[in-house]
Amino acid sequence: MGKGTMMVNDYVVVPEGSVTTPSGFRAGGLHCGLKKTQRHDLGVIVCEVPAQAAGVYTLNQFQAAPLKVTQESIAAGGKLQVMLVNSGNANACTGQQGEDDARAMRSAAAKAFGVADHLVGVTSTGVIGELLPMPKVLSGIEKLPAETRADGGDDFCQAILTTDLVKKEICVRLTVGGRTVHIAGAAKGSGMIHPNMATMLGFMTTDANIDSAMLQKLLNEVTDSTFNMITVDGDTSTNDMVVVMASGLAGNDSLTPEHPDWAAFAGAFTHVGEYLAKAIARDGEGATKLIEVTVAGAASRDAARAIAKTVIGSSLVKSACFGADANWGRIIAAVGRAGQPVQTETVDIRLGDISVLKQSRPVKFDEDRAEEYLKGELVQIHVDLNMGDATATAWGCDLTYDYVRINAAYRT
Repeated sequence: MGKGTMMVNDYVVVPEGSVTTPSGFRAGGLHCGLKKTQRHDLGVIVCEVPAQAAGVYTLNQFQAAPLKVTQESIAAGGKLQVMLVNSGNANACTGQQGEDDARAMRSAAAKAFGVADHLVGVTSTGVIGELLPMPKVLSGIEKLPAETRADGGDDFCQAILTTDLVKKEICVRLTVGGRTVHIAGAAKGSGMIHPNMATMLGFMTTDANIDSAMLQKLLNEVTDSTFNMITVDGDTSTNDMVVVMASGLAGNDSLTPEHPDWAAFAGAFTHVGEYLAKAIARDGEGATKLIEVTVAGAASRDAARAIAKTVIGSSLVKSACFGADANWGRIIAAVGRAGQPVQTETVDIRLGDISVLKQSRPVKFDEDRAEEYLKGELVQIHVDLNMGDATATAWGCDLTYDYVRINAAYRT
């Protein structure tokens, strides 16, 4: 997805930036035989020093084995130096053998890159319920160091894709305490997207000096407003995870909320999360457009978020957007079933700048103009509850015939 050069608030989006742009990082990927095609299916991000680390993980009760291993690693000291990922096999619902395999991957990567086991994180994505072909995986891990380099961000992105059509990456640059700091991210996700912590898989790198506890706090906050506000199909995966690694090599004074540049850093960090979240929603399986739902005038931020995500997750709303049908009844029905306080006589709804409902009463509008708007690649739905000051935005995509086709044959 093209990013171009742009200044946003206190940071600049870096053209062609990747997870290796922040100081101290390199990455790579290769094909080890997990996928039937010759596309990369094993990737790694490596830091030249132990990096401060933080992570968020799926709340699905059937949490995949690699996530447990990564949590163990970060808990051991709050640091990671190697982040290993495979696609083509989720290593989920695989019992004790799956956990043994995830730990074997961690140990093999630690040996290959010359670090301690607890400095390695592991994650997987793909089909659930199948054991990993470990000889192929271990052979691939042995070859990874030779495929890891400073410009290896693209190979890493290719290695994490499953049904994704495009790679998803971004990097921003800002100044913190007079030092140049970068924040970068890469993600994968197209189907089974209704995160309840993060996204399918997300990886962020930065050269900022920030300790693990502060990084974890910031990641939690940003996750709630970005990765947790997307949906493609309402399914929360067994493997959802976002991990952040901070090398500290920018040399800035340690970042805390009291630092004069904390707001700028947090804003840049949020931009990376939001960009990746929207990229996942836009690349939803079979999708033809990105849908953005903004709920304003809510009684609380939690209420606004819940209503926005209910509307964006409605199969009827998604289908109407696909068919360019300005059926606002589906929107207000979703608002009313979100389980949040609503004054039923005060709701306004707009499709772009086209008002279709005012004070919960229909407004005459140009059906042809609305249809033309809904045919675009971006559909913005605005809901104003006129109850309070809280606002939230959620992102998703339309529901198309191709979504069913893709998922009807996912294993074949």
